[in-house]
Amino acid sequence: MAGYAIISLGGKQYRVREGERILVDRVATEEGKTFQPEVLMLGGDGTFELAPKGSPVTAKVVGSQLGEKIRIGKYKAKKGYRRKTGFRAKLSQIEIQTIGAKRAAAPKKEAAAPKKEAAEAPAKLPRGYPDMTVKDIAEKAPSWSPEQVAAALEYERAHAKRKGALAALESQEEK
Repeated sequence: MAGYAIISLGGKQYRVREGERILVDRVATEEGKTFQPEVLMLGGDGTFELAPKGSPVTAKVVGSQLGEKIRIGKYKAKKGYRRKTGFRAKLSQIEIQTIGAKRAAAPKKEAAAPKKEAAEAPAKLPRGYPDMTVKDIAEKAPSWSPEQVAAALEYERAHAKRKGALAALESQEEK
């Protein structure tokens, strides 16, 4: 498990840990929703991993707020020119929920009936047909017997459904 992560949000980088709350520039995600920021590095336990794949950091937007007011003033000496403006940054408070938790794998489908189609291949199918490309089929189809063409056409309709192979076989069947 990763001890910390370095994430990128709003053009800035933050070092975060699980359960930590940080203030960042306003995030477009609604309050209470979760999002996954870009992960630049995972670290902890004396090891680190740059640009990890499949190790997302999940963050939740806790709330929005305004930052401290910054007062900006400018003037020109001996001219009576004075301007005063202010600025308050729009911020979001986020909480880091998980670091490096892998998504649950999709449940595997039962292997009770694998490859039924392979057992049902027509008997007159030309040798090596399932491994042939569309180009090979188009080139070799004229030399096949009508039974082999019919078997290949049946196989193609049931399994691969390759348009080029279907067209070549149908044109050969018409002859």
